[in-house]
Amino acid sequence: MKRVVVTGIGAVSPLGNSFYDSWEAAKAGLSGIGPITKFDASEMRWKVAGELKGFDEGRYLSLKEINRLDPFVHYAVAAAIMAAEDAGLISSHSSLFTRHSSLDLGGVIIGSSRGGISTIERELQKIYSSNITHQPSHISAYVMPSTTISMASSTVAQKLGIKGYCLGISNACASGTNAIGEAYRLISSGYQGPVLCGGTEAPVCRVCVEGYGASGALSRVNDSTASRPFDRTRDGFVIAEGACILVLEDYEYALKRGAKVYGEIIGYGNTTDAFHQTIPVPEGEARAIEIALIEKGLDPQDVDYINAHGTSTPLGDKTERKAIKIVFDKKAKEIPVSAVKSMTGHMLAASGALEAAFTLMSMKEGIIPPTINLKESDPECDLDYVTELRRVNIDVAISHSFGFGGVNAVLVFRKLSV
Repeated sequence: MKRVVVTGIGAVSPLGNSFYDSWEAAKAGLSGIGPITKFDASEMRWKVAGELKGFDEGRYLSLKEINRLDPFVHYAVAAAIMAAEDAGLISSHSSLFTRHSSLDLGGVIIGSSRGGISTIERELQKIYSSNITHQPSHISAYVMPSTTISMASSTVAQKLGIKGYCLGISNACASGTNAIGEAYRLISSGYQGPVLCGGTEAPVCRVCVEGYGASGALSRVNDSTASRPFDRTRDGFVIAEGACILVLEDYEYALKRGAKVYGEIIGYGNTTDAFHQTIPVPEGEARAIEIALIEKGLDPQDVDYINAHGTSTPLGDKTERKAIKIVFDKKAKEIPVSAVKSMTGHMLAASGALEAAFTLMSMKEGIIPPTINLKESDPECDLDYVTELRRVNIDVAISHSFGFGGVNAVLVFRKLSV
């Protein structure tokens, strides 16, 4: 089995239009949640979201591409280009553009829960309006290809000239974590790589907000404190958008080409509860954690930090705490736990990828960003939640992602050791 390392990261998130801007904002405990601006939410119960701010898709795509592709693809392309640059696989100086030959037969695996739902909503609005005005309406010829889940991976491959492995994954809110896990499996089993992997999402539209709201999943607090994981007063998550892409490579190959390394992936757990559409089961989540740890023979005592799924839903957070207790037993209260979604909101598939990237940075810098808006811990969520930036040595860390349908994905990271 080959060792798998992360050599590049790119992101656009409610916290910033690059990964490093997002990371610095997270360390500062800033909130990316604010009033919805993408549509008129004045008559809705849910009025806040984690939107991108000042994102310029024209830096990464032509006007024709922008018009023909859904925003979830725009975000994926931006994050992928930044990740490839960060990994030293492409570079552009003035009019010169160079790319590493390893990209030719590299791979792309990108997850999304909702795909091009914003474009689908826009086209349906055309039909609705034409029925009212009795004027003919023409559906875009690009609505079908541009909204396909796999279009994020396909477009990234086209932009970077990648002609190897290509896969789109849709596994609810675990999609981004699953994409990283499957890329890890691919490289560890012998695929040359590199593989660009992660999640992307553009769900800030009326149908998503009303749909999640109607299901009871969204917070009714309409300010920047709405996302409050593990807090006694939490009442739901905040929808958000963005993308995060990681570059995974074989360790030996990364060394040969002189790549910098963020850390090593050493475990991946993927399970399903086989129980309910929306109600999570702690035993299923715990199995995913255990499987991820067992892969390299780790003991629960070896884990130094947990980057929690922490959506801020009453049942979800309580279930995750139970899963942690099942796996870690008495040590559970000694492990620092943080929840990035307190700052970003829930970016669905993109959250798992961004949280994986933040976990790597926590190991690399010895810093855990705070969980904001956590003023009074729920007595049923009695763990060591990091509410102020904490400096701590981290050798092994895990990141959780759980989704509708009882899908569970967990990644284990280790500080690089030669």
